[in-house]
Amino acid sequence: MGGSDSHMIGIDSRLEMGSLAEKTTLEIEEMRLVSPQPIDRKISSLETSHPRPISGAGLQNFGCKCILSSIFRSIKIALFSNKLNLLLPCGPLAIVVDKLTNHHGWVFFLSLLGIIPLAERLGWATEQLAFFTGPTVGGLLNATFGNATELIISMRAMKNGMIRVIQQSLLGSILSNMLLVLGCALLGGGIVHCKREQVFNKSSAAMDSGLLLMAVMGLLFPTVLHFTHTELHFGKSELALSRFSSCVMLVAYVAYIFFQLTSQKHLYAPINEEGSQADGSSDDDEEPDLSKWESIMWLLVLTSLISVLSEYLVNAIEGASVAMNIPIAFISVILLPIVGNAAEHAGAVMFAVKDKLDISLGVAIGSSTQIAMFLIPFTVVVGWITGRPMDLNFQLFETATLIMTVLVVTFMLQEGTSNYFKGLMLLLCYLIVAASFFVHLDPESVQDKLEDHP
Repeated sequence: MGGSDSHMIGIDSRLEMGSLAEKTTLEIEEMRLVSPQPIDRKISSLETSHPRPISGAGLQNFGCKCILSSIFRSIKIALFSNKLNLLLPCGPLAIVVDKLTNHHGWVFFLSLLGIIPLAERLGWATEQLAFFTGPTVGGLLNATFGNATELIISMRAMKNGMIRVIQQSLLGSILSNMLLVLGCALLGGGIVHCKREQVFNKSSAAMDSGLLLMAVMGLLFPTVLHFTHTELHFGKSELALSRFSSCVMLVAYVAYIFFQLTSQKHLYAPINEEGSQADGSSDDDEEPDLSKWESIMWLLVLTSLISVLSEYLVNAIEGASVAMNIPIAFISVILLPIVGNAAEHAGAVMFAVKDKLDISLGVAIGSSTQIAMFLIPFTVVVGWITGRPMDLNFQLFETATLIMTVLVVTFMLQEGTSNYFKGLMLLLCYLIVAASFFVHLDPESVQDKLEDHP
């Protein structure tokens, strides 16, 4: 019975195949009559439209090869496409030196060099992700992740109770952006375009300067309250005022972001939009090097690596100060900001040379505004939550330096024009600031950790 059934099934299948063959022949004859194209081409297209089925093992091997190829391509683009990545081995070397020796100076120096390319790649990964989010959200992402390195270092220092290192490193980032980064950008752009003055959006620069003056006000009053000994409740009023002012500054910064995203969307316009109108060249056809999920994965990986190296960097600060005979204030204000501002420095100069000065100002002054109005108040709030006495009393010397820096930069930008001499003046001002902190002794820098670990 089973044999006859199988025999009948075989006959049916042959009949079906025969009918299919007849249909195919009829279809070919119809195509000959209707279409003037050669029939061989159409038959080949029919054959290619129905590829042979791939076995499960073959499909699995093909999928694994595609995934591995994509991973290797992503690693090649992220780690081997920038000359600055030659400093990447310094990170693992710093960990090895820390484990095998007790040379805090070398650990600090190698960690500093190792974080620089990671910070640059973090900014690059953020730009890659911005391709998929649009200019508005992309600009906000660049503003957020642009200072991620400073935030990570601050949180590590907060964990170790090094309040003065947090204050001085964030202050140093503001000074570095406003004097060193902006000065190099104006100097480079002025030298390339020496036959004329470069112009930029004066109203945008004035708004950022106003926010920086508001930040100066927030830092000034707790400092004056402390040094005039006019606190209502000694030891408590200064901290309470700092926390209240920090909340106000955070509200002001959120309102500033909302204002930019709604009323001032042109501030987040694509980079090439302005330049393409000026010189006729456009980079609109620029495509991302990574996919959206690859960009997100690299953001997570790079943030984790920076967090690991930041721990070694922060732990080696005091030992490096003793080993190299350099004040902690100089390390925190001058050396640490080099790590976070490496990417901003190169980008600001590049855009100024291309006569896109508004973008250079957005990088330098915008980053300073975010640190002053967001990162500093945020660390105060985090210290409030975790029970750390982080306040806005940056001491008299540091606060006076910030006030003079904001005033100098504000006067430099008030005309809406730039030349190489203005950039040179800002660089010379930064040299004066660096020399001042090199001879400045801050006794509270070491006391923070001693009080936290008696």
